[in-house]
Amino acid sequence: MSQFESDFERNLFKQRQEKLREISTIGQRLGLSAAESIYPNRFPAADEHIAFAHIPDLLSRYDSPDAPITAETLDAEHLEFAVAGRIMSIRLQGKAGFAHLQQGGKRLQIYVRKDDAGEDIFALYKLLDLGDHIGVRGQLMRTRTGELTLKALPIEGKPAVSFLSKAMIALPDKYHGLEDVELRYRQRYVDLIMNSGTLAKAEAAPTPEATTEGSTEPAESRNVRDVFVKRAAILRAIRRFFDDRGYLEVETPMMHTIAGGAAARPFRTHHNALDIGLSLRIAPELYLKRLVVGGLDRVYEINRNFRNEGVSTQHNPEFTMLEFYQAYANYHDLMDLTQELITYVAKDVNGTTITNFNGTEIDLSKWQKLSMREAIIKFWPAESQAPALTDFHSTARLAARLRAASIEMKAYRGKSGDIQIADSIEDTKPSTSHGRERSRLADIEVYFEAVARNLDECSSSTGMGKIIAEVFETLAEEHLIQPTIIYDFPLAVSPLSKIKPDEPDWVERFEFYIGGFEVGNAFSELNDPDDQRRRFEDQLQERDRGDDEAHQMDEDYVRALSFGLPPTAGEGIGIDRLTMILTGARSIRDVILFPLMRPITKTPADEAEDSEHTHGESAE
Repeated sequence: MSQFESDFERNLFKQRQEKLREISTIGQRLGLSAAESIYPNRFPAADEHIAFAHIPDLLSRYDSPDAPITAETLDAEHLEFAVAGRIMSIRLQGKAGFAHLQQGGKRLQIYVRKDDAGEDIFALYKLLDLGDHIGVRGQLMRTRTGELTLKALPIEGKPAVSFLSKAMIALPDKYHGLEDVELRYRQRYVDLIMNSGTLAKAEAAPTPEATTEGSTEPAESRNVRDVFVKRAAILRAIRRFFDDRGYLEVETPMMHTIAGGAAARPFRTHHNALDIGLSLRIAPELYLKRLVVGGLDRVYEINRNFRNEGVSTQHNPEFTMLEFYQAYANYHDLMDLTQELITYVAKDVNGTTITNFNGTEIDLSKWQKLSMREAIIKFWPAESQAPALTDFHSTARLAARLRAASIEMKAYRGKSGDIQIADSIEDTKPSTSHGRERSRLADIEVYFEAVARNLDECSSSTGMGKIIAEVFETLAEEHLIQPTIIYDFPLAVSPLSKIKPDEPDWVERFEFYIGGFEVGNAFSELNDPDDQRRRFEDQLQERDRGDDEAHQMDEDYVRALSFGLPPTAGEGIGIDRLTMILTGARSIRDVILFPLMRPITKTPADEAEDSEHTHGESAE
């Protein structure tokens, strides 16, 4: 694939190559080598005594909104600096010109006058384009409009302007920026240049454009750089939180011979030298618990996990996870710790526990706790009678309540004049669209009847547990906008969790939700090696029945438990999702610098693979 997306770009590249040759000629007249004149290796030169200033620091010091330095003070103090950055606007007015340099996410105006800079430097200035990098030496001043400006002047025998690098491809139009959402993700480098909050287009009237899927915020409100600066701050805050509490940060393998620690499909690869198959890790859990067995009582890791799953606004196959374990604790201890952690990080990064996500104000200091069964009951459709807690004790009772609820909802729709036939609805899960209430009721009606049939066919508590977890996801999950802890999960969906002493089909596990999706998952760790082996064996049976996300047998992990794992609680928190909440980003792709994207054009190997898959499929 060519670096050029059009003939226009190809021709522009050639034109700018000619400009580079002219710039090189000017540089050599000034005593530079051909290489130094167009691609120097530093600015300013090592032997210069002028203070090099980062533009954000310069603006913070001399252009504070609270106490800006006056023009008279600047003229009197003769403050000389060297700055460098990318040209984001440039204009020429006879024998003088103004430009804006962007560096560190901020922008500073420069003023170049032929009489001050010299004929060669002004000729170089006229060869500059948007996107070029330059270095400027000069004196701080204010223009008549009060804008802080660096007046370009030769200092200590060095030129007023030094050419540093040319943008050989044009930046997007300055008034519209990079509008295409998908292109922003594919070319994050351009996104960071154009959408860092210091654009020339901010001087123009607001132009509505999509910031993320479904968003119509004006371009000026989108500051891509700030999102990733804040993401780094989130990671620093998390590390401080755990370091201050005596946790040890560790690193565990990213390539596993056995993919474990989560129910997910792994990416697989092969190590040639050892001739063994390997999987990219889906979770670090089993290795971290081995460390607790070894006596590292409090450990945490922040690193990547890889799951061979779909891509959505909440999922990326490669994602960042915080996972931590604490010996001599249970899941109730981690519930308290989790609330402390999220509150601490929010205050440290945003200065407040209030955040706005998808148009809703969320207070990260106010939490509610519900068992999974309580959440199902709380968010059961109001048009039918909710089950009682005792209905979750047997498949027959829960199936009867679901079937009765389906009949009740059908009767409710009939009374309200809805003639839509529920059996014709193809999607058997309830719609989340506010404007389709009638369809939502019909969807739930069909869904309840389907779940009741599945319960009738259940021959074990395993099947019932999976169905209960699915009903929770269907009915409750989208409503969990404010911080909510959902605790006590079915054993069937929690193969590594400790069983509740008084309820053998349920485990000591919780997940916490913010913004309508899961952010973290925790449980009291199973530390009985015999029980763990039995659960691995149950998972192997699930794999034999076609569940390729079920756990494999990890003999070494069972052996580690046999040396004695103390009472331990552990938790995993999705850093990408937490960053979404704290920055208000509506898609996970907005908080990952380089999210996975479908290739624009397929390689011959890709085409062959697609063809092979197509030929191998049977026609329905």
